[in-house]
Amino acid sequence: MIDIEELARILRDAAQREILPRFRHLEPDQIRRKSEAIDLVTEADEETERWIKAQVAELAPRALFVGEESVAADPGLLGKLAEADLAIVVDPVDGTANFAAGLPLFAVMAAVVSGGETVGGIIYDPMGDDWMLAEKGGGTWRVRPDGQRTRLHFAEPKPLAQMVGVASVAFMPAEKRPEILANLAKARLFANYRCAGHEYRTLVSGFADFAFYSKLMPWDHLAGVLLAQEAGGYAARLDGSPYLPHHVDGGLIVAADRSTWEVLRREVCTL
Repeated sequence: MIDIEELARILRDAAQREILPRFRHLEPDQIRRKSEAIDLVTEADEETERWIKAQVAELAPRALFVGEESVAADPGLLGKLAEADLAIVVDPVDGTANFAAGLPLFAVMAAVVSGGETVGGIIYDPMGDDWMLAEKGGGTWRVRPDGQRTRLHFAEPKPLAQMVGVASVAFMPAEKRPEILANLAKARLFANYRCAGHEYRTLVSGFADFAFYSKLMPWDHLAGVLLAQEAGGYAARLDGSPYLPHHVDGGLIVAADRSTWEVLRREVCTL
Protein backbone atom coordinates (compact mmCIF):
# COMPACT_ATOMS: atom_id res chain seq x y z
CA MET A 1 0.00 0.00 0.00
CA ILE A 2 1.02 3.63 -0.36
CA ASP A 3 1.91 6.16 2.34
CA ILE A 4 -1.02 8.60 2.05
CA GLU A 5 0.79 11.32 3.99
CA GLU A 6 3.73 11.15 1.60
CA LEU A 7 1.35 11.31 -1.36
CA ALA A 8 -0.19 14.46 0.16
CA ARG A 9 3.25 16.01 0.42
CA ILE A 10 3.87 15.21 -3.24
CA LEU A 11 0.69 17.08 -4.21
CA ARG A 12 1.73 20.06 -2.07
CA ASP A 13 5.22 20.13 -3.54
CA ALA A 14 3.79 19.90 -7.05
CA ALA A 15 1.48 22.83 -6.43
CA GLN A 16 4.25 25.01 -5.05
CA ARG A 17 6.62 24.03 -7.84
CA GLU A 18 4.37 24.00 -10.91
CA ILE A 19 0.98 25.61 -10.16
CA LEU A 20 1.39 28.65 -7.94
CA PRO A 21 4.23 30.25 -9.97
CA ARG A 22 1.93 30.15 -13.01
CA PHE A 23 -1.18 31.47 -11.26
CA ARG A 24 -2.17 34.73 -12.98
CA HIS A 25 1.02 34.48 -15.03
CA LEU A 26 -0.19 32.29 -17.89
CA GLU A 27 0.39 33.50 -21.42
CA PRO A 28 -2.39 32.97 -23.99
CA ASP A 29 -0.44 30.18 -25.69
CA GLN A 30 -0.23 28.33 -22.37
CA ILE A 31 -4.03 27.83 -22.29
CA ARG A 32 -5.75 25.52 -24.75
CA ARG A 33 -9.31 24.42 -25.36
CA LYS A 34 -9.94 20.67 -25.23
CA SER A 35 -13.49 19.64 -26.12
CA GLU A 36 -15.24 23.02 -25.69
CA ALA A 37 -14.85 26.52 -24.26
CA ILE A 38 -15.42 25.39 -20.66
CA ASP A 39 -13.00 22.45 -21.00
CA LEU A 40 -9.49 23.86 -20.81
CA VAL A 41 -5.98 22.60 -20.22
CA THR A 42 -3.04 24.78 -19.26
CA GLU A 43 0.70 24.37 -19.05
CA ALA A 44 0.22 24.09 -15.28
CA ASP A 45 -2.03 21.02 -15.67
CA GLU A 46 0.46 19.24 -17.89
CA GLU A 47 3.63 20.06 -15.99
CA THR A 48 2.04 19.35 -12.61
CA GLU A 49 0.82 15.93 -13.71
CA ARG A 50 4.21 15.12 -15.24
CA TRP A 51 5.96 15.99 -11.97
CA ILE A 52 3.47 14.09 -9.77
CA LYS A 53 3.73 11.05 -12.03
CA ALA A 54 7.52 11.00 -11.67
CA GLN A 55 7.30 11.27 -7.88
CA VAL A 56 4.61 8.56 -7.64
CA ALA A 57 6.81 6.26 -9.73
CA GLU A 58 9.42 6.46 -6.97
CA LEU A 59 6.91 6.14 -4.13
CA ALA A 60 4.90 3.27 -5.64
CA PRO A 61 6.71 1.95 -8.73
CA ARG A 62 4.16 -0.83 -9.37
CA ALA A 63 1.09 1.40 -9.19
CA LEU A 64 -0.94 2.24 -12.27
CA PHE A 65 -0.93 6.01 -12.72
CA VAL A 66 -4.18 7.48 -14.06
CA GLY A 67 -4.07 11.24 -14.53
CA GLU A 68 -6.60 13.42 -16.31
CA GLU A 69 -4.06 14.56 -18.89
CA SER A 70 -2.58 11.06 -19.24
CA VAL A 71 -6.03 9.73 -20.11
CA ALA A 72 -6.53 12.56 -22.61
CA ALA A 73 -3.43 11.23 -24.38
CA ASP A 74 -4.25 7.52 -23.83
CA PRO A 75 -7.97 6.85 -23.20
CA GLY A 76 -7.22 3.14 -22.73
CA LEU A 77 -5.84 3.88 -19.26
CA LEU A 78 -9.37 4.20 -17.89
CA GLY A 79 -10.15 0.61 -18.81
CA LYS A 80 -7.28 -0.63 -16.66
CA LEU A 81 -8.50 1.01 -13.47
CA ALA A 82 -11.06 -1.62 -12.44
CA GLU A 83 -8.55 -4.48 -12.53
CA ALA A 84 -5.46 -2.75 -11.16
CA ASP A 85 -4.03 -4.12 -7.93
CA LEU A 86 -2.98 -0.57 -7.02
CA ALA A 87 -3.66 2.67 -8.85
CA ILE A 88 -3.14 6.36 -8.17
CA VAL A 89 -5.71 8.63 -9.80
CA VAL A 90 -4.74 12.30 -10.07
CA ASP A 91 -6.35 15.56 -11.10
CA PRO A 92 -3.37 17.93 -11.32
CA VAL A 93 -5.45 21.12 -11.44
CA ASP A 94 -9.10 20.62 -10.60
CA GLY A 95 -10.94 23.80 -11.56
CA THR A 96 -8.75 24.60 -14.57
CA ALA A 97 -11.23 27.16 -15.90
CA ASN A 98 -11.04 29.03 -12.58
CA PHE A 99 -7.25 28.80 -12.57
CA ALA A 100 -7.00 30.09 -16.15
CA ALA A 101 -9.32 32.98 -15.29
CA GLY A 102 -7.21 33.95 -12.29
CA LEU A 103 -9.81 32.85 -9.76
CA PRO A 104 -8.31 31.39 -6.54
CA LEU A 105 -10.59 28.35 -6.46
CA PHE A 106 -8.75 25.27 -7.66
CA ALA A 107 -7.35 22.13 -6.10
CA VAL A 108 -5.01 19.18 -6.57
CA MET A 109 -6.60 15.78 -5.99
CA ALA A 110 -5.45 12.20 -5.73
CA ALA A 111 -7.16 8.92 -4.94
CA VAL A 112 -5.66 5.54 -4.11
CA VAL A 113 -7.51 2.58 -5.64
CA SER A 114 -6.83 -1.01 -4.59
CA GLY A 115 -8.62 -3.98 -6.11
CA GLY A 116 -11.34 -1.83 -7.65
CA GLU A 117 -12.08 0.09 -4.43
CA THR A 118 -11.11 3.60 -3.37
CA VAL A 119 -9.07 3.30 -0.18
CA GLY A 120 -7.45 6.74 0.06
CA GLY A 121 -8.23 10.28 -1.00
CA ILE A 122 -6.61 13.72 -0.80
CA ILE A 123 -7.84 17.17 -1.82
CA TYR A 124 -5.13 19.81 -1.49
CA ASP A 125 -5.91 23.54 -1.63
CA PRO A 126 -2.84 25.41 -2.92
CA MET A 127 -4.18 28.81 -1.88
CA GLY A 128 -5.03 27.78 1.69
CA ASP A 129 -2.06 25.41 1.92
CA ASP A 130 -3.88 22.55 3.62
CA TRP A 131 -5.34 19.26 2.56
CA MET A 132 -8.32 17.10 3.39
CA LEU A 133 -7.43 13.45 3.63
CA ALA A 134 -9.17 10.14 4.23
CA GLU A 135 -8.22 6.49 4.34
CA LYS A 136 -10.94 3.88 4.30
CA GLY A 137 -12.11 3.29 7.87
CA GLY A 138 -10.05 6.14 9.30
CA GLY A 139 -12.30 9.19 9.11
CA THR A 140 -11.78 12.45 7.24
CA TRP A 141 -9.23 15.01 8.39
CA ARG A 142 -8.03 18.50 7.59
CA VAL A 143 -4.24 18.47 7.81
CA ARG A 144 -1.91 21.47 7.84
CA PRO A 145 1.76 21.42 6.86
CA ASP A 146 2.81 21.71 10.52
CA GLY A 147 0.99 18.43 11.25
CA GLN A 148 -2.09 19.94 12.94
CA ARG A 149 -5.08 17.66 12.29
CA THR A 150 -8.82 18.33 12.68
CA ARG A 151 -11.45 15.66 12.18
CA LEU A 152 -14.25 16.63 9.80
CA HIS A 153 -17.93 15.71 9.80
CA PHE A 154 -20.77 15.94 7.31
CA ALA A 155 -23.65 18.27 8.27
CA GLU A 156 -26.63 16.81 10.12
CA PRO A 157 -29.66 15.89 7.97
CA LYS A 158 -32.27 18.61 7.47
CA PRO A 159 -35.45 19.22 5.42
CA LEU A 160 -35.00 19.90 1.72
CA ALA A 161 -36.19 23.51 2.05
CA GLN A 162 -33.31 24.20 4.44
CA MET A 163 -30.57 22.43 2.46
CA VAL A 164 -27.63 24.17 0.85
CA GLY A 165 -26.05 22.19 -1.96
CA VAL A 166 -23.90 22.11 -5.04
CA ALA A 167 -24.98 20.89 -8.44
CA SER A 168 -23.21 20.67 -11.77
CA VAL A 169 -25.73 21.18 -14.56
CA ALA A 170 -23.31 21.68 -17.45
CA PHE A 171 -23.26 18.03 -18.51
CA MET A 172 -26.91 17.20 -17.91
CA PRO A 173 -29.07 16.38 -20.94
CA ALA A 174 -30.26 19.68 -22.40
CA GLU A 175 -33.89 18.59 -22.40
CA LYS A 176 -33.76 17.80 -18.65
CA ARG A 177 -31.89 20.90 -17.53
CA PRO A 178 -34.92 23.21 -17.06
CA GLU A 179 -36.65 20.57 -14.92
CA ILE A 180 -33.58 19.99 -12.75
CA LEU A 181 -32.99 23.72 -12.29
CA ALA A 182 -36.61 24.15 -11.23
CA ASN A 183 -36.26 21.24 -8.81
CA LEU A 184 -33.13 22.74 -7.29
CA ALA A 185 -35.22 25.75 -6.30
CA LYS A 186 -36.83 23.50 -3.68
CA ALA A 187 -33.58 23.72 -1.72
CA ARG A 188 -32.58 26.82 0.26
CA LEU A 189 -29.61 27.48 -1.99
CA PHE A 190 -27.44 25.74 -4.58
CA ALA A 191 -24.22 26.72 -6.30
CA ASN A 192 -21.58 25.41 -8.67
CA TYR A 193 -17.93 26.31 -8.01
CA ARG A 194 -16.59 24.78 -11.25
CA CYS A 195 -14.23 22.88 -8.95
CA ALA A 196 -15.35 19.53 -7.55
CA GLY A 197 -12.44 19.56 -5.11
CA HIS A 198 -13.72 22.64 -3.30
CA GLU A 199 -17.29 21.43 -3.51
CA TYR A 200 -16.31 18.25 -1.68
CA ARG A 201 -14.25 20.24 0.81
CA THR A 202 -17.35 22.33 1.55
CA LEU A 203 -19.42 19.18 2.08
CA VAL A 204 -17.05 17.46 4.48
CA SER A 205 -16.57 20.67 6.45
CA GLY A 206 -20.29 20.70 7.21
CA PHE A 207 -21.06 23.84 5.18
CA ALA A 208 -23.18 22.14 2.50
CA ASP A 209 -25.76 19.38 2.61
CA PHE A 210 -25.64 17.71 -0.81
CA ALA A 211 -23.92 17.47 -4.15
CA PHE A 212 -25.37 16.33 -7.46
CA TYR A 213 -23.31 15.38 -10.52
CA SER A 214 -24.22 13.77 -13.83
CA LYS A 215 -20.78 13.27 -15.40
CA LEU A 216 -18.42 11.04 -13.42
CA MET A 217 -14.72 11.01 -14.19
CA PRO A 218 -12.58 9.26 -11.56
CA TRP A 219 -10.14 12.14 -11.00
CA ASP A 220 -13.08 14.44 -10.20
CA HIS A 221 -14.93 12.26 -7.70
CA LEU A 222 -13.02 9.32 -6.22
CA ALA A 223 -11.20 11.29 -3.54
CA GLY A 224 -14.22 13.45 -2.72
CA VAL A 225 -16.68 10.58 -2.38
CA LEU A 226 -14.36 8.74 0.00
CA LEU A 227 -13.88 11.92 2.06
CA ALA A 228 -17.65 12.38 2.20
CA GLN A 229 -18.29 8.79 3.26
CA GLU A 230 -15.57 8.85 5.90
CA ALA A 231 -17.04 12.12 7.23
CA GLY A 232 -20.35 10.33 7.79
CA GLY A 233 -22.08 11.12 4.49
CA TYR A 234 -23.82 8.81 2.02
CA ALA A 235 -23.13 8.56 -1.72
CA ALA A 236 -24.64 6.49 -4.51
CA ARG A 237 -25.37 6.66 -8.21
CA LEU A 238 -28.85 7.57 -9.33
CA ASP A 239 -29.91 3.93 -9.59
CA GLY A 240 -28.89 3.43 -5.96
CA SER A 241 -25.75 1.44 -6.77
CA PRO A 242 -22.39 2.21 -5.14
CA TYR A 243 -20.08 4.57 -7.01
CA LEU A 244 -16.96 2.65 -8.08
CA PRO A 245 -13.65 3.80 -9.56
CA HIS A 246 -14.42 2.65 -13.10
CA HIS A 247 -17.80 4.41 -13.35
CA VAL A 248 -17.97 7.37 -15.73
CA ASP A 249 -21.75 7.80 -15.92
CA GLY A 250 -24.93 7.04 -14.00
CA GLY A 251 -25.05 10.28 -12.04
CA LEU A 252 -24.14 10.77 -8.39
CA ILE A 253 -25.80 12.16 -5.28
CA VAL A 254 -23.84 12.82 -2.10
CA ALA A 255 -25.91 13.57 1.00
CA ALA A 256 -25.96 13.43 4.79
CA ASP A 257 -27.57 9.99 4.95
CA ARG A 258 -29.61 7.55 2.88
CA SER A 259 -32.95 9.13 3.79
CA THR A 260 -31.71 12.51 2.60
CA TRP A 261 -30.32 10.86 -0.54
CA GLU A 262 -33.75 9.39 -1.27
CA VAL A 263 -35.47 12.77 -0.84
CA LEU A 264 -33.00 14.38 -3.25
CA ARG A 265 -33.40 11.56 -5.75
CA ARG A 266 -37.19 11.85 -5.68
CA GLU A 267 -37.59 15.62 -5.50
CA VAL A 268 -34.56 17.09 -7.25
CA CYS A 269 -32.32 14.71 -9.20
CA THR A 270 -34.93 13.43 -11.65
CA LEU A 271 -32.67 12.48 -14.56
